[in-house]
Amino acid sequence: MANNTDEEDLGDSISIQSENLSAEIILSNDTKTINHNQEIENMEVHKHPHHVTHKKNGIEYLLEFFMLFLAVFLGFVAENVREHQVEKNRELEFIKSLTTDLRDDIKSLDATIAFEHTAILKLDTLIYLLNNPALAKKSGDQLYYVARVGPRAYSFVNNSRTFDQLKNSGGFRLIRNAEASNSIMDYYNQLGPVRLLEDNYNHEFDDYKRVAAKIFNSGILRTQEGENSEILRSNNNSQLVTYDPSMLNEVGFHTLQMNGSRRSKIGMLENLKKTAKDLKSYLQKEYHLEN
Repeated sequence: MANNTDEEDLGDSISIQSENLSAEIILSNDTKTINHNQEIENMEVHKHPHHVTHKKNGIEYLLEFFMLFLAVFLGFVAENVREHQVEKNRELEFIKSLTTDLRDDIKSLDATIAFEHTAILKLDTLIYLLNNPALAKKSGDQLYYVARVGPRAYSFVNNSRTFDQLKNSGGFRLIRNAEASNSIMDYYNQLGPVRLLEDNYNHEFDDYKRVAAKIFNSGILRTQEGENSEILRSNNNSQLVTYDPSMLNEVGFHTLQMNGSRRSKIGMLENLKKTAKDLKSYLQKEYHLEN
């Protein structure tokens, strides 16, 4: 009997422990469930600002707009700075090329001015001989020589490569210095009157040749021609076809016209040379270029 009682007590004890364990498990599970539900409720009540269902307020929209605007503005500024630097470099290259053209022009002006001075002396001699028929008969070789080489034209050849490029491509907008741009235009505008005077001289030369053909012997003129268009002075006291005073006076008149045009041209070329030198010096100083 005692054994049976002990077994019953042991069974009851095991049963009670089992029931307590089951209760603890259920209580633990219930507690986890409650905590989980509470967390869900908390997440629903306190949503994170970056959650997909989060509604932005006005300040956040304003901040995002400002950040986007700032990014676009900075990109625009960076591109503007880059383009400004590119245009500045192009401007400098144009100025460098232009100063090179001016240097070429100054050399050409020196040569043209020297030629015109020499030509004027020859035309002076021609006028003097035509006005003195007796002396002209004794100085035939000299007369034929100055009559042939004195009137020859020598046009000023300028280098307008860079200027033409600036003008035709709209490159003058790159010249930010207004004074430099105006000075460049002023220099090249001075070429117009020079060209007009050269055209006028060519017409005067045509008039001279029509009259000169009546008093100079074409055969003698032909013997004066050497190699490379060089005109040689003969040594046989060549004579004119006629010494008619009226004919000599007419040739002398056209010679005088040509001489006057050449003197005017020298004055223009001297002014043009001064302008070219002043412009070249100004551009070199303004743009910090070497001489």
